[in-house]
Amino acid sequence: MKLGRLNHIGVATPSIADSIVFYRDVMGATKIHEPFDLPDQGVKVCFVDTPSADGALSGTQIELIEPLPGNTSIAGFLEKNPAGGQHHMCYEVPDIHAAKSWFERLGKRVLGEPRIGAHGTLIFFVHPRDMGGVLTEIMETPKGDH
Repeated sequence: MKLGRLNHIGVATPSIADSIVFYRDVMGATKIHEPFDLPDQGVKVCFVDTPSADGALSGTQIELIEPLPGNTSIAGFLEKNPAGGQHHMCYEVPDIHAAKSWFERLGKRVLGEPRIGAHGTLIFFVHPRDMGGVLTEIMETPKGDH
């Protein structure tokens, strides 16, 4: 397996609405997608596009993540980091099942089975203690416009 494209950086936030204002007014974001709920994961998410080297809006995205009622993982993160902050980094792979097997063969702690993520493709997470202190999302490369 090889390191794939950095798809997005997950940023936990107590308020997606406030974060949208920040990314638009302070950071100059011009393409902010409509927020949506992912009830299976207990979160509301919103993607902010960043420009690529050629200026097109196809660079790494910022994934704003706000906990829905009952969510304990993001809510716990926000208890420790009340203003929010970087939650995870997400890399693309062509085959999610091959990637999961590869990480497991290396003795890395895969957190759960592959499931559908915010881009509509299969994802899984690898424990930060096995990834240089960074919670790492592995995502099957999206097909189409994501």
